[in-house]
Amino acid sequence: MNFQVIAVPGHGAEDVVVAADGSVFTGTEDGVIHRITPDHRVEAVADTGGRPLGIELLPDGQLLVCDAHRGLLAVDPSTGAIEHLAGGMRFCNNAAVASDGTIYFSDSSTVHPIAEWRAEVVEVTRTGRLLRRSPDGTVTVLRDGLAFANGVALAADESFVAVAETAARTIARHWLTGRDDFLVEDLPGYPDNIARGSDGLIWVSLASPRDPLVERLQHAPVWIRRQVTRIPQSLQPAPKRTVRVQAYDDDGRLVHDLTGDSARFHMVTGVREHDGRIWMGSLHEPAVAVLTL
Repeated sequence: MNFQVIAVPGHGAEDVVVAADGSVFTGTEDGVIHRITPDHRVEAVADTGGRPLGIELLPDGQLLVCDAHRGLLAVDPSTGAIEHLAGGMRFCNNAAVASDGTIYFSDSSTVHPIAEWRAEVVEVTRTGRLLRRSPDGTVTVLRDGLAFANGVALAADESFVAVAETAARTIARHWLTGRDDFLVEDLPGYPDNIARGSDGLIWVSLASPRDPLVERLQHAPVWIRRQVTRIPQSLQPAPKRTVRVQAYDDDGRLVHDLTGDSARFHMVTGVREHDGRIWMGSLHEPAVAVLTL
């Protein structure tokens, strides 16, 4: 396998999406949306004025951007124009788009904003939500009580929505008939963004391996958890350097478990398989990475 790192201006290229022409889009913490051309040139195409996280493609060719500060946005990469689609969220994170234009998206927490994501992992407020925006603009909550709701992906037949629970290390599944269960439980690390690849599989980014200290803290009394998240960040549990992504079928069977060079890149928070290439974003890297199978 070939592992390549592509520098991106700015910091924290958190998610990636691949367009039909092979261009890759990502967003950085300064609000800028970047296009990486097939020959790896990087150019800015828009500025959300917030903090772009999850990125998807809309049927009309625009980008769907989950902005942690501004909510759900439609961004035209050809003009930079931005349309606000939904707000009222504390921590808009990731999304998936159905064939009829319905958007399923996550609000990670109603307590902690993105700047306090570590506190959400430790405190496990279980205030994460999975929401739906219908084509007429109506927004409804499909499921709440999620432990750091994060990545979102649809079943191949659109019969269920999968949503990553970062703090619980699971991929929850909401059937559109109303039933809830799990696609995957007891992941070996903390999942972030998830996405359906061109191979038909649901790809899962694992930002950090399972941390026994974090899990002990998660089961401590609430007052202890809150005190831990108030100490200096340098003394708090930190993500371990790793590059790891997995892929599952719609029955929750593991198909791929891949690793990369963690000395050059780490904390994979976004993943997108496209024609045998695995594109990865990171909340903490000024770059994206691509693994060629």
